[in-house]
Amino acid sequence: MDVKYQKKLAAGLLKCGVNRVWVDDTMLDEVIEAITREDVRKLISSGAIKKKPVKGNSRGRYRYLKEQRRKGRRKGPGSRRGHKNARTPRKKDWMKRIRAIRHELKHLRDEGYIDKSVYRKFYLRAKGGTFENRADLILHLKMAGHVDQDYETPGRL
Repeated sequence: MDVKYQKKLAAGLLKCGVNRVWVDDTMLDEVIEAITREDVRKLISSGAIKKKPVKGNSRGRYRYLKEQRRKGRRKGPGSRRGHKNARTPRKKDWMKRIRAIRHELKHLRDEGYIDKSVYRKFYLRAKGGTFENRADLILHLKMAGHVDQDYETPGRL
């Protein structure tokens, strides 16, 4: 029982591909007898021929993986492609560091721990890349005697 021709006609009428045309097995004899477009149109209206829904790809697996990566999993050395600076560019890393250091310096100046001249001197050192991070800045300030030894960096500024 070959219904290739009828499927081809139906695909044109239903505006879809041949593979998406569904033919009812119980009405196969009537479908085979249909030879004109009008016959196929009647079969479509009667429900003997239908258009299958578009098949989509499930995103469930992708959502699960994304959630795992958000938690910090699946990011080991075996999953990495490209060098360190391809994953987080040097500039972004620098921006993150320098902003934290500058916020700390502003906090120290505004709270009266350091004066304007010390602020300016350490601001320029920070710009030159002297300090690795906020803690390193505090260490330098303590060693220079500008900040008390018991000074603790407050949380996020």
